[in-house]
Amino acid sequence: MPTALWITGKNMSALRPEELPAGNDLVEVETLFSGISRGTESLVFLGAVPESERERMRCPNQAGDFPFPVKYGYSNVGRIKTGPRAGEIAFCLFPHQDRFAVPDTDLVTLPANLPPARAVLAANMETALNIVWDARAAPGDRIAVIGAGVVGALCAWLCHRIPGAEVTLADVNAARRVLAERLAVPFASRPPADCDIAIHASASEAGLQSALDCAGREARIVEASWYGDRRAELSLGANFHAGRLKLVSSQVGSIPAARAARWDFRRRLSKALDLLASDQSLDALISGTSEFAMLDRDYSKILADPATLCHRISYPQASEGH
Repeated sequence: MPTALWITGKNMSALRPEELPAGNDLVEVETLFSGISRGTESLVFLGAVPESERERMRCPNQAGDFPFPVKYGYSNVGRIKTGPRAGEIAFCLFPHQDRFAVPDTDLVTLPANLPPARAVLAANMETALNIVWDARAAPGDRIAVIGAGVVGALCAWLCHRIPGAEVTLADVNAARRVLAERLAVPFASRPPADCDIAIHASASEAGLQSALDCAGREARIVEASWYGDRRAELSLGANFHAGRLKLVSSQVGSIPAARAARWDFRRRLSKALDLLASDQSLDALISGTSEFAMLDRDYSKILADPATLCHRISYPQASEGH
C-alpha cells in the first residue's frame, strides 16, 4: 500500500497509508526522489496560510485542506510504471509519497542528461524563471538579487547568464558566499547602489527594504517572497516616489501576460528541466538528503534548520538503479 507524508497539525507530521485512485486515464508512478521547499512548506507546517489564500495556495494533487490535516508538496521525480511511457523518468507536481497515480498529462519526462536526483529543483527553477520574466531583465542591466535561498540563487544564476548583465547575489548570511561561488555568481552582504532591477527573495521586510533602497531611478523591484499571514512594514519616503520606482509582485501560479499567449505551464516546466540539465553546479542547491521512511521524524528539523536549501528525500527504489 502506498505511503504519504501528512501535516496533521501545527508542527506535526505523520506517514499515512494511501489508496491509489483507479481509472483508465491514470498511470502509476513510483517515486525516486522528492524535494522539500523549505519556505512554503514551513508556512504550511506552521498553519500560517491565511484563510483568504487557502484556495489559491492549493497545489496540484494536494489532499486535505488548510490548515490541517493536509498532504502538501510539489516536487516529485519518479519512474512511470504503466501506460505508453512506462520506464521513463518524469517530474510531477505531487506531494511526498512513494507511489501514486495521475493522468499522463501531469508528467513531464526528464531530459536524458538530467540526473533524477537534481530534478527535484524543477519547481524552484520554474519559479525563478517566472520571476526573471516578471523582472524583464535584459543584457547590460545591473541586477541585485536579495536573498540567497534556493529561488534567489536560481534567479541570480539565470540573470548571470544574460550577456553583459552585472549581477550580485546579496545575503546578510556570509555563509551563503560559498553557494554563490559554486554557482559562479558574484556575492555581497549588501546589494550595490543604482540597480536597474532588484529581485527580493528573502521573505523579510528588511530584505525588501534593501531592494527598494538599492534601486536606481525608474528601476523595477520584483517581490518574489510570500509572507503567509505575516505583515511587512516598509519606508516609502526617501526615493520611492521621487525615483518613480516600480514595485511588482511575482507568483508562479500565473505566467506573465507578455508570454501567456505562447507559453503554458507544461512548456515552462519543460524549459526549467532543460535549464537544470545544463549545469551540474546546481547540485549545490541541495543541502541534504533524508530517507522517506524517516521523514515524519525528520520533517520538523529539516524545516527549522536555517541552513536548509532544497532538502532531497530519497525513496527505496532510487537505490535500485534507473
